[in-house]
Amino acid sequence: MLPSLNMEKKNRLAFLWNYLALAMNNYSKLQTQYSGLIKVVFISCLIGVLSWVWTPSAVALTQIKLFDVSYKDCPPELAQGTVVSNGSKSASCFIVVGKAENGTYKTVYDADIFGRIYDANNDSVMQNRTRLGSIAEVPPGISDFEFRITVPSNQPTPLQLKQFKAAGFSAQVRR
Repeated sequence: MLPSLNMEKKNRLAFLWNYLALAMNNYSKLQTQYSGLIKVVFISCLIGVLSWVWTPSAVALTQIKLFDVSYKDCPPELAQGTVVSNGSKSASCFIVVGKAENGTYKTVYDADIFGRIYDANNDSVMQNRTRLGSIAEVPPGISDFEFRITVPSNQPTPLQLKQFKAAGFSAQVRR
């Protein structure tokens, strides 16, 4: 009986040895088969992370605080012949003025101005439109701005200027 047990152990050991060799062979085939894919996935993830870290400065918008926003009538030479966008009704011309605060140490370019304008009855003057104008350059610190708007002449004044803000770029985008 003893020789039979010894033979059984040898067979098990041989089986395990052969199984281990086969597993190592299959592992090396898998490793070479997927090594290219693993490299591509790793490089793609690395590029993704680096693109988040080094975003070009022109892509990032800089917020500009607008305050002391008011309006005044246009001078007669600007207001003469003013009509609304469809060209059939007369319009009133106003110049919106205010102060812009650039909290960064760089000049901001092409800042779009957003806000809401309501008439005396609290009706929107610029339906479906919140972009009202732009500022070509906003230097660091506080600076003045102004832009022109036209309002249908049948809308009662005084106008209410609300939620004004601006956003621009730290490098020139438009030429």
